[in-house]
Amino acid sequence: MPELPEVETVRAGLERLLAGAVIRRVDLQRHDLRAPIPQELPARLAGQPITAIRRRAKYLLIETPGATLLCHLGMTGTWRVAPPGDERTHDHAYLHLADGRRLVFRDPRRFGLLDLLPADGRHPALAGLGPEPLGPAFSGDYLATVLRGRKAPLKALIMDQRLVVGVGNIYAQEALFRVRLRPTRPAGRVPRAALSDLVAAIRAILGEAIAAGGSTISDFHHAGGEAGWFQHSFQVYGRAGQPCSACSAPLRSDVIAGRSTVWCRRCQR
Repeated sequence: MPELPEVETVRAGLERLLAGAVIRRVDLQRHDLRAPIPQELPARLAGQPITAIRRRAKYLLIETPGATLLCHLGMTGTWRVAPPGDERTHDHAYLHLADGRRLVFRDPRRFGLLDLLPADGRHPALAGLGPEPLGPAFSGDYLATVLRGRKAPLKALIMDQRLVVGVGNIYAQEALFRVRLRPTRPAGRVPRAALSDLVAAIRAILGEAIAAGGSTISDFHHAGGEAGWFQHSFQVYGRAGQPCSACSAPLRSDVIAGRSTVWCRRCQR
């Protein structure tokens, strides 16, 4: 599933591609993905200029004066600019632009989401989300407060979208390895100084991944069709049984909160 760096990469790519664009019409090829697509969506977006493309957690917000399109990529969702004649299986929505281009949403597994954001900005998918990991509200002091007394594994809680958004499985593993914290460690027992180091590592790794265009694990691609490159920098993710880059001990794999997790039992305490 695309994580925050991948979604941010898509957002930035769409922003470059769609600056000043006007949506002429919207054609839906189906009326539901993981949830129904509003019947009024084509009419609400038709004739509207795109004024901004934002990201909240792993959601994209394509804003126009008349309506805001809320999108989640799910596991296999992608946006691409494609001319008529370049239709593919699992293309679910075509946004025809006034300049003749066509923006296409494709999602083979249909776990994505296309919806309209209510005028008040409140949507069930956005309710109860924690702070952005790259924003000022996410800090060592904040983590120390929300993790106080918690016995759950540290990795499970930094992936909890109610506590902080967008730190998915890949980047949680990489950040914990960078600061040498054991992912199974009870979260409430991590010292405040170590939590500050973890916040810094999360920020750094997410920033590095965004600069590299995200990670292409299976079929993630930018809006322009390019693959990401951060997967070439993985220290632990997907490397179970291989030697640790720091101490050469075999990396261990455990399942934490239902997700496979690779770590070094010699380096991470």
